[in-house]
Amino acid sequence: MSVFDEFHALELFSIQSSSSFSTSTVIAITLFMFLLCACIVIGHLLEENLWANESITALLLGLASGGVVLLVRKGHSSKLLVFDEELFFIYLLPPIIFNAGFQVKKKQFFKNFSTILLFGVLGTVISFCLISFGAFLLFKKIGVTSLGVQDYLAIGAILSATDSVCTLQVLSQDETPFLYSIVFGEGVVNDATSIVLFNAVQKLDLSDFSAMKALSLLGTFLYLFFTSTILGIVVSLLSAYIIKTLYIGRHSTDREIAIMMLMAYMSYLIAELISLSGILTVFFCGIVMSHYTWHNISESSRITTKHAFATMSFIAETFIFLYVGMDALDIDKWKSSKASAGTCAAVSSTLLALVLIGRAGFVFPIANISNFIQKREALKMGWRQQFISWWAGLMRGAVTVALSYNEFTNSGETSSSEHSLMITCTIIVVLFSTLVFGSVTKPLVGALLGRNAGQGASDATDIPSLEDLRILFLENGEQGDDGCNRLQADGLRLMMRHPTWTAHHLWRKFDDGFMRPVFGGRGFVPYEPVSPTGAADPSHDHLESHEQ
Repeated sequence: MSVFDEFHALELFSIQSSSSFSTSTVIAITLFMFLLCACIVIGHLLEENLWANESITALLLGLASGGVVLLVRKGHSSKLLVFDEELFFIYLLPPIIFNAGFQVKKKQFFKNFSTILLFGVLGTVISFCLISFGAFLLFKKIGVTSLGVQDYLAIGAILSATDSVCTLQVLSQDETPFLYSIVFGEGVVNDATSIVLFNAVQKLDLSDFSAMKALSLLGTFLYLFFTSTILGIVVSLLSAYIIKTLYIGRHSTDREIAIMMLMAYMSYLIAELISLSGILTVFFCGIVMSHYTWHNISESSRITTKHAFATMSFIAETFIFLYVGMDALDIDKWKSSKASAGTCAAVSSTLLALVLIGRAGFVFPIANISNFIQKREALKMGWRQQFISWWAGLMRGAVTVALSYNEFTNSGETSSSEHSLMITCTIIVVLFSTLVFGSVTKPLVGALLGRNAGQGASDATDIPSLEDLRILFLENGEQGDDGCNRLQADGLRLMMRHPTWTAHHLWRKFDDGFMRPVFGGRGFVPYEPVSPTGAADPSHDHLESHEQ
């Protein structure tokens, strides 16, 4: 054979290998695109159904597709069924969290911020402790003996990560603003806290553990929380300043939209690169971008970004549930666990019971303590709201699966049969909680809230008047010494009675006086004539409803 013939044979082999790889990739992508379209259509048809939603539909379609792939491959595993935690954390999670911050009603969120932090941070730590301690006590009685203390702590962090997507699909920001803001805000903070706890457990040296290291762990958590938040705020303010100063929209709306998307995603990547919490960073980046950057872009770009971010989030959420459903039927995982059906059922039931207990262990005590401290009736949680808040946090999702793979696999392979058992049992908990608890959520919320769903949507009677707030901060300055002393005393009482609204008033003064003139925002940025109208139209205020 000549040198030319050998070269031709090598070239042909290269082309065939490349073609084979491309074909399998195209098949996988085509399958997921088809399933995504099917989820959208079926979700539309089931919109009014009492027992189903798009999350459950996507999970069931994923399970069905995984079953079909197994039949086609005659029981052999397929790469289509492998859960890739890098794909989840780098590509799928950021658009979901960013859109959550971008679309949130900031006034409700920050009004309940203290309660959200109690549930999302303190509550997650309590759940982490209860689940870890319960697993440590019960697993050895079941027959799971090879797990170490670090594994039990990791299990506590893994199962503390909630997935409240099903509940949020049922609750409405307009009808139940207080409950929605609590469930939604706690869900975001909970995921961030769980991941921070998980990473802390991974780095924990149990051979030399002391009280000082426990305090150091707390300090690390606070450092991550605040630095991640600050990073998200800085990146979003930078995007607002760039778009406001350069007037990018006067030449191209595509560029200003691209700047928003790329800088939002960059904030997440930078946070992960320097070992901060990307979830918190991109969430607060979304909040601040909606307050400043969104108002600096052209009218057509506002409409585009609002729907584009929501669409990307929706597709990512649906893709995740499809992905988890297909991965659940990865046959190699189930074979490598080498556990009997009874052991698998016992471990799964134990984990599920610990999730229920861990959730109840902080929701009801914290809610009642908060009610005792809270003086305003509109911000107190009744037992029905407490129950829905408890129920909303029972579902487990892709974050739980991703953390489980991170803990119990090494380069996609498990090191022992009990590690494989923990992954399979975690998937069972995710499937059961999403399918069973998720399907009951809509009728349960309807039965508990009923026609009183809108109750608490407005608490205007509790808001101090603007005149009172002006008196509080002595803005008119026309009083004498006696009057000034009297106003200061009245102002102090008003501040103690309405601390939230006092903080809000102070923030609005600072925002209007300094932040908006520098970084833009509603009412401070000259409108560039990009849209057909050529000027900002007050009639478009409905686009800014998520500002409230």
